Amino acid sequence: MKVIGVVGFPASGKGEFSRIAGEMGIPVVVMGDVIRDEARGLGLPPTDQNLGAVAQRLRQTEGMDAIARRCIPRIRATDAPVVLVDGIRGDAEVRLFEESFGGFVLVGIDVPFDKRVRRLSRRGREDDRALPAALEERDKREAAWGLDRALSRADHIIDNSGSLEEFVRASRALLRQIVEDP
Repeated sequence: MKVIGVVGFPASGKGEFSRIAGEMGIPVVVMGDVIRDEARGLGLPPTDQNLGAVAQRLRQTEGMDAIARRCIPRIRATDAPVVLVDGIRGDAEVRLFEESFGGFVLVGIDVPFDKRVRRLSRRGREDDRALPAALEERDKREAAWGLDRALSRADHIIDNSGSLEEFVRASRALLRQIVEDP
């Protein structure tokens, strides 16, 4: 099984990259769904503060790769030759996926901070807060989990600072290359 991981800071384009993969017939496992499921099970509304606290608690009690460990059965359950896992937040997760799947490829998505602020204000998800200070806070929290180190380990980087059309073209081309590479 080949597993494609995608990593990037909030509002970098991970969800769009995953949507494109899904359109190409690649099953997608979203790591954030593990956190949202856990929060729901605890009766917590899916606010940024609650989701961040749940993710932090899981990492503190079960280890920095806790969410990745919970995703592995979901990935294997797809029984597909290629699966995309969306939302890697740290280098411990990258290490676990590399150990668990011989064909692990990590894609990083890079986009300037100011563009991410604008995107957050437009996407309207309940756990988004568009103020620059709030995004800086999220970035610091996720960097503490090793997100910046995970990004530095990416096998491929997509620059998502241009138009949506450019990002879609680059994403499709890269996904085709990864899928076709033995």
